[in-house]
Amino acid sequence: MLGATDGRTREKAGAGMADQHDDEVLERDEDERDAYALDESLRGRLKALVAAGDVDGIDALMEPLHPADIADLLEQVSDGERESWLALWSRGIDGEVLSELDWGLREEVIALLPGDVLADAVRELDSDDVVDLVEDLEDDQIEAILEVLEPADRVAVEQALAYPEETAGRLMQREVVHAPEHWTVGEMIDYLRAHAGQLPEQFYHVILTDPRMKPTGYVTLGRLLSSARQTPLQDIVEDSFRVIPATQHEDDVAYAFNQYHLISAPVVDEDGRLVGVITIDDAMIVLDEGAEEEILKLAGVGEESSLSDRVLETTKQRFPWLFVNLITAILASLVIAQFEDAIAQIVALAVLMPIVASMGGNAGTQSLTVAVRALATRDLTSSNLMRVVLREGVVGLINGAAFALVMGIVGLVWFGSPALGGVIAAAMVINLFVAGLAGILIPVVLDRLNIDPALASGAFVTTVTDVVGFFAFLGLAVVFLL
Repeated sequence: MLGATDGRTREKAGAGMADQHDDEVLERDEDERDAYALDESLRGRLKALVAAGDVDGIDALMEPLHPADIADLLEQVSDGERESWLALWSRGIDGEVLSELDWGLREEVIALLPGDVLADAVRELDSDDVVDLVEDLEDDQIEAILEVLEPADRVAVEQALAYPEETAGRLMQREVVHAPEHWTVGEMIDYLRAHAGQLPEQFYHVILTDPRMKPTGYVTLGRLLSSARQTPLQDIVEDSFRVIPATQHEDDVAYAFNQYHLISAPVVDEDGRLVGVITIDDAMIVLDEGAEEEILKLAGVGEESSLSDRVLETTKQRFPWLFVNLITAILASLVIAQFEDAIAQIVALAVLMPIVASMGGNAGTQSLTVAVRALATRDLTSSNLMRVVLREGVVGLINGAAFALVMGIVGLVWFGSPALGGVIAAAMVINLFVAGLAGILIPVVLDRLNIDPALASGAFVTTVTDVVGFFAFLGLAVVFLL
């Protein structure tokens, strides 16, 4: 008896420890999710300081924050709070904060800053950050910012703006650390020390150039500092060296960085001469923005939607795709209208047919998401297309068969009709199979036609799954139930 009691006691103690462990894990996971979130009390304290006009207090509150966190806070406060805050603390806004702001809010914040504050903010930025800052602004704002730059910096920014949008020329920074290819490590180190004040704030490679200023290789700072002074730079060049044409699309640039694990890469003009450099942080921003745009396009809310958009802007972005969805819904309704007599005779058809269309739509969206992502990353090509299409078709058939069994039983139990259960089961197999194929083939076809698959595929896939689902279910019902 004593042993049994001890056993139960240990079991309860073990269960209690397990529950405590689970609670600790959940609490730790929650803490990790919020590890980089802004303090929820921050906005309240800021609001109180702004209301009191306490500039020193605002300084003390903002001082420990990273520019990205200050930008987040600017995006989270209301329009009135933002304007009052900037009226008191405009000199605390520097170029890094402006660079971190969402593009939709950046123009508004710049308009609220005094001219001298804006001038100080942009002067401390590298040329690529200035280009990113001004390229979406109005012409008068661009000119106002260019006027405060040093002549050399202004020329660099204007030359970058002369390249087409979304190209390497817009993405690159003009500040480049380069050296003649015949130099040694010692000569390079001496040069860096002598020109410390003229170097970019961050750089990862020394680019080697020939007498015509054409890049021939690059050396990492780690190899440079760990090599003997008499070592020729050409002896320690990296195998990862690649050059980027200034007119190359930024998506291709980001792909190259991700595919070949680049840290930085020289940018060349049409004659192959060095004109700038792209660093990994800029390439990753392009990848991040690209992924965000794909998600927004798939949802039909516009590729440049953000939380800072105003009501009218958000409405304009979403209305066209809601209208497209309305057209597709009308097409599906036209299919249903062809079977209104059958629906009037068997009311159960009206109850069950949304299930078939909904399952097909979800299955199509799953395949569509995989396809759009694979096209964006260039993993889906002509060489593996048929294998992927076959896979999605087989997956659709298997899932269709599984859910057909479930819905067959539901139809039998719910309505007491084995024939109705068989009809919805067959319709489920047909629609999920078609959904799998449509989810892959529609974005591929649109991509071949140079139409953005993320933007247009959703409406087409939804139409196909709705029309096929309704037609298969109602058509089979007419044949086998009436």
